[in-house]
Formats: sequence, structure tokens, C-alpha cells
Amino acid sequence: MAASGFEGFEKRLELHFTGDEPAAVRMGLRRIDFESLERVLHEVQCTVVSAVGNAHLDAYVLSESSLFVYPTKIVIKTCGTTQLLKSVRPLVAHARDLGLTLCLCSFPEEVAYLEGCLPTNVCSRKASIMRSHMAASHSWHVFTACDPDLVMDKGPAPEDFYTVEMCMTELDRGQMTALTGIGEINPGALICDFAFDPCGYSMNGIDGDRYSTIHVTPEEGFSYASYECVGSVYDDGDDIARMLRKVAWVFRPGAMSVSVTSGSSQVWTRVANALEPLGLKRRSCATDQFPEAGTVVFQSFTARRV
Repeated sequence: MAASGFEGFEKRLELHFTGDEPAAVRMGLRRIDFESLERVLHEVQCTVVSAVGNAHLDAYVLSESSLFVYPTKIVIKTCGTTQLLKSVRPLVAHARDLGLTLCLCSFPEEVAYLEGCLPTNVCSRKASIMRSHMAASHSWHVFTACDPDLVMDKGPAPEDFYTVEMCMTELDRGQMTALTGIGEINPGALICDFAFDPCGYSMNGIDGDRYSTIHVTPEEGFSYASYECVGSVYDDGDDIARMLRKVAWVFRPGAMSVSVTSGSSQVWTRVANALEPLGLKRRSCATDQFPEAGTVVFQSFTARRV
């Protein structure tokens, strides 16, 4: 951990798998036993501190962020000095033992390492750094890789779904400890959370087949919070705007970065419209397309100073 106590922005890995046998994908990756998951996380240098599940997925709060396990998808977020990429080979091996094949991978950095450990069938690859006008620390590093043949069989079209990731700094002093209103961001979700000693807070929420996650480092002077969720373009068009406004109201950040991954422009165009009326001015917007993963739009905002 840095002397300041701030461990840096999170790293995020998403792996998609497919299988030929219906029995293999029915429970799929959720059949990986807990002891095996613990061994994978030990290599990453984190542990499970709390967990919850429903009919669609299992959600784990980690000592360093979160892990979500679906039958054919894994999302793992870690921060600080964790070695997230060490999870790739064992997770691919566990999936292979269950009759599943990797078809899509995305990760924000360490491209050379990933290039060396991904199967050769995952051959359509792209890396990009999406820069913010605020500071180099607000750049968004994205890497995707997929098997173009297998990804066509993995399920609903990518453009039907979106992922929103929000990174916030310079949090309001009153919100850093009270965490007032977090439960209202997604009130219908089944919540699993953990408060760290001496400070810090993590929460996973699952609502049907959707997940959301919040992580807060509240030290004054180095405050940081993140929020991530998934949704569908067929949801109520105002859902994402309401969510963005709730998150901004809870944390009241001085600076915020919002990344939207989607195949549809309907989602990211609502971001500025939702945040600017709250006093957050958009400072930059970068767009890039990634094979089979959709379009990533990275926007940065700062609070208007009176």
C-alpha cells in the first residue's frame, strides 16, 4: 500500500466462455469449488471476505474489490498491488476441465502478459489507451481479445447490454464516512457488503442476472470510490440517468470518470445529460471500438467551482 493509503484505481478482468454441451454451460463456471477459487485468488494476493448468490450468479466481496461468477462469464476487479493477471491461466484451466472454451477476454493493461497466456484461438485482439484531459492518472486502459467464431455462439448480442464504470475522487467529506444513500442506488438488489478496519467499504449487489459493485477508500486527501453495473438497452431509458444521479449525489465527487461499454449509442449519450445538471462539467470524451466487445466511451467530469 502506498504511504498515502491510496492503492490506486482498480484493475478489471472479464472472461467469457462457451461450450458445446448444454450440461456444461447450465451451471458452468459456478461448479468451480470454493477451495479452487481460493487458490486462484491466493495467486492474485487477495481473499474472499463475504459472498452471496442467486439463481443467476455468485458474487464475492474480496479483500481487494470483487469477483462475479456466472455459468459462462467471470468478472474480477482488484486494486493496489494485486497481481490480477495471475488468475487467467488457472481460470482458463478450470473452465477447460468443465468443458468450456475461452471466447472473449478484456483487461485494461499489461497487454504483453496477456498476449502470452491467452489460447491461440482468441486471436482477434486490440489494446488502447483512452486519455482524459484532466490528468494522465485518469486515462482508461482497455484490452480485448476474442475468438470471432466462438463469440457468435455465446448468447445475446453485445449491443443488447452495457457496462457502466464510474471512478470518483475528491469525495465530499461528509459522505466519506457516513456512506449515506448507498443502499438507495439499487434498492431492489440482494446486497453483500463488508466494512474494512480501519477504513474502507465494499459492496456487491445482485438483482436477477445483473450485478453492481461499489468500493470506497475514504481517507481524506486520497479519497476514491468506484461504482460499476450492467444493464440492457431495453431497460427504461431513464434508468441509467437515475443511477448516475444517485451515485453522484451519494459521493459528491470533485472529479469523476465514466466508462460505458456498449454496442449502442443510446447509453453513453445519456451520461452528460444526467451529470451536468448536478454541477459536473464534462471535460473530455474519447471513443474507441473493440472486436466483439462493442464501443467504449470514456468521459471525464469535474465539479463546477463556485
